[in-house]
Amino acid sequence: MMMRENKLLSPYFSPHLGQFPDDAKEEADKGRVFWTTDRESIVGLGYNRNLIRAADVPKNFTELAKPEYKGKVAVSGDTTGVRFIGAMIKAKGEEYIKQLRALDIQMHMISGGAMHELMAAGEMPMSISIFRNHVLAGKPKGAPTEWVPMDLNPTNAGGVALPAGANSPYAALLFIDFLLSPEGQKIFEEKFRFATSTKNYGFKRWYPEKGYTLEQYEKAEDHWKKLLRDLVRR
Repeated sequence: MMMRENKLLSPYFSPHLGQFPDDAKEEADKGRVFWTTDRESIVGLGYNRNLIRAADVPKNFTELAKPEYKGKVAVSGDTTGVRFIGAMIKAKGEEYIKQLRALDIQMHMISGGAMHELMAAGEMPMSISIFRNHVLAGKPKGAPTEWVPMDLNPTNAGGVALPAGANSPYAALLFIDFLLSPEGQKIFEEKFRFATSTKNYGFKRWYPEKGYTLEQYEKAEDHWKKLLRDLVRR
């Protein structure tokens, strides 16, 4: 977004753009885009199956607010947790966030990836700031973790763009075509366990920054951050 607003991106076209939904493309002009979402890291609820049964895990925001989960939920204090607060507000409103204060949610000032490592090690039963791809990548290594989508799941969108004034713009465009091709998308999914915006996984994804200017998004994120701090303040 910062590069776009400072005119540091060149619009481009790819024959694979038609496979991608409108939300996954930042439109420029004449069928060209500033960037395309070529990989996604989706945030939802994760849990350690050695510490909590699948039947006892909340499946939506309404269930999450139940008193039986008091002291069992953790959240990342970085942008992973902040964006999840934004998703809960969008789905349930700010009054819902106040209800969660009764859960005594524990905040850790670490990344979503580090949260998954702690959860896998048994440091917490579940967390509302766990990336789907970390759980999928951890399972073959023996991690006892599972991932559950909520009503709305904030999605970190990895975008592929063409820098203005690139030294080798045609080579860059060929690489963009490869990343957006079915072959490139398959590598992202199968090797790195990212999601692809070309598929419907059966739950709602949300790109928090979509439709905002940089200034508008920073203002919204600051508000979500304050609500997160208020939520865990004792």
